[in-house]
Amino acid sequence: MTGPTTGSSDTTVLADETAPPSPPVARRLPVVSTYHGVTLTDDYAWIRADNWQEVMRQPQELAGHIRDHLDAENAYTKAMMAQTGPLQETLFKEMKARLKEDDSHVPQPDGPFEYFPRFVKGGQYAQLCRIPRGGSQGDAQVLLDGNAEAEGKSYWDLGATAHTNDHKLLAYATDDKGSELYTIRIRDLATGQNLADEIPDSHGSLEWSSDGRTLFYIKVDEHQRPLFVYSHVLGTPVSDDKLVYEEKDSGFFVGLSSTQSQKFILIDIHDHDTSEVHLIDADNPAAGPRMVTPRRVGHQYSVEHHGKNLIIATNSNDAEDFRVVMAPVATPEEANWREIVAHKPGRLILDVSVFQNFVTRLERGESLPRIVVTPIKAGGRADDFFDLSGEHSIAFAEEAYALGMSSGYEFDTTRIRFTYSSLTTPAETYDYDMATRERTLRKRQEIPSGHNPADYVTRRLLAPAKDGALVPVTLLYKKTTPLDGSAPLFLYGYGAYGIAMPAAFSTARLSLVDRGFIFAIAHIRGGKDKGYRWYTDGKLKKKKNTFTDFIAAGEHLVSEGFTTRGRIVANGGSAGGMLMGAIANMAPDLFLAIIADVPFVDVLNTMLDKDLPLTPPEWPEWGNPLTSKDDFDYIRSYSPYDNVEAKDYPHILALAGLTDPRVTYWEPAKWIAKMRALNTSANLVLLKTNMGAGHGGASGRFDGLKDTAFNFSFALEVAGLGV
Repeated sequence: MTGPTTGSSDTTVLADETAPPSPPVARRLPVVSTYHGVTLTDDYAWIRADNWQEVMRQPQELAGHIRDHLDAENAYTKAMMAQTGPLQETLFKEMKARLKEDDSHVPQPDGPFEYFPRFVKGGQYAQLCRIPRGGSQGDAQVLLDGNAEAEGKSYWDLGATAHTNDHKLLAYATDDKGSELYTIRIRDLATGQNLADEIPDSHGSLEWSSDGRTLFYIKVDEHQRPLFVYSHVLGTPVSDDKLVYEEKDSGFFVGLSSTQSQKFILIDIHDHDTSEVHLIDADNPAAGPRMVTPRRVGHQYSVEHHGKNLIIATNSNDAEDFRVVMAPVATPEEANWREIVAHKPGRLILDVSVFQNFVTRLERGESLPRIVVTPIKAGGRADDFFDLSGEHSIAFAEEAYALGMSSGYEFDTTRIRFTYSSLTTPAETYDYDMATRERTLRKRQEIPSGHNPADYVTRRLLAPAKDGALVPVTLLYKKTTPLDGSAPLFLYGYGAYGIAMPAAFSTARLSLVDRGFIFAIAHIRGGKDKGYRWYTDGKLKKKKNTFTDFIAAGEHLVSEGFTTRGRIVANGGSAGGMLMGAIANMAPDLFLAIIADVPFVDVLNTMLDKDLPLTPPEWPEWGNPLTSKDDFDYIRSYSPYDNVEAKDYPHILALAGLTDPRVTYWEPAKWIAKMRALNTSANLVLLKTNMGAGHGGASGRFDGLKDTAFNFSFALEVAGLGV
């Protein structure tokens, strides 16, 4: 296969200083395929490396002609963004100045110790530390220093970590390519030295048995799908590790966790609609897993433990927003489930944690979260479990906010931890005593360069969608920003997998807002912002609601006078990048620019390729175009890459990662190649591929800020605020 051309040659030749460089022009090499009697022609299929699995592990193995094309795109983007260099540096410095460089989390107690991550001044990565219970952070023992581990590597990511119950060993997983293939190592915390046990190509999840002798972990198949649970006995060869569970259906992925009681290790088998849980007795790791109840399509459940019973959150019996049931550990199948928290439509149960004397629920209603605490009656009998007279909730009064709950390590405790923030309020960490209801502020996010929440406004609007649904939109702007339509607006959206977008604080986005942007989050269908129905109304054959909701949010903000048409910069990533591609095709004149982070834009081709890592588990989310012509036709009708046509597009910036296993690099690369060929406007069409990272971009906290500064400089420049 021959390579692409850039202009009339195979190399990038930048123009002199008096003229802009010519953009890369990818060679068209049509590949024809037929599905359901429909012929598809893909002019840029060659950008997809035949050896993509090898490239995930060894990026240097990318074919030369593909690398040349990506390098040419990067060179063009660098040249076109060169004038923003000083602005990028200014943005980076001010965003960095808002970070407390020597910051640390509030330590979490576990028996004789308290564990916490911290950053040191100038460090890109966190240190994992511990102190004696009740001790001072100044006396911390550094268990793992991310900066030392990452030294000499262009990418480094710490996956799961777990210490043994006796606090002698730490298992941790790291990825140094961005491909999400983790190597597990085990550290002796007394000596600081790693044991000989080393497990490559894991999925990063891990759990210890009670005695700290057996480590459970997940391996991936040749398509990088997490399908196998193994157990490793310390001191034995990894080749002797025992296969504990194998998932035969490639449409399901496998996860590992444990109950709060630490009595059971949980094997969670799931796709986006269906789940199944198996229990491993942590005290008897050789006994093998035991199923709770068999999977059936559309049934989701999660498991916690208390005494002789399991506490299960489930959507069974048409409980769309979930209910909570109890079942005996000895006979946990669904026939023995007894309801203890009824389903309430519109109140979505997000998470359930079980302690010795309390159960907590994280819920969302009217698109706002709250924590509900319910005491357990003495004895915790199945027929009389809750003391409902003591049930109470934790909530806040702001118009829009974010709330997160942490269970910590301990089971027999009255304390939980939660974090609170809003678009104007920096994060606050609280300890909450479930018995006394006392709330203790443990930490308030410090902004070294200064931040006055009173200088900003947070608002929540409801935008009428095409079908009459009301789409929540959260706004942030400075009090001094004119609300006469002259301000540019930065509109963020995601809208997939049931993931809600929290109205949480961000130090970085202040750099936009302080320069006159209005920042907005559109809580569109496809997420669970307004309950589970909000999710199902934005998937499969209702997927287009996600796109029209986002457009409706933008149009409502125009009609309310916050901005004007063609003055909106849209942003979304991954599945939110699909949103960016769709709205570029559907309403290009509404937007000044679109920033698409690792965008899932080649939807039809990806869903037709059953060998890609995520394709089979994604069919319940988008549909299966291989087996269903209806699904094929519907996906084809909105797939961004397939619907690029000759029209005026707004400014486009697409970001990709070479080793990204979730949204492969060739999706944005193909999309940009086709858009550049068909775009009839003079607006910028740019692609930037990180050749040393994957889905999450740069791994270090400062390098991540540089990526953000790059994106924001693009938005500010096209909006005329790049000064």
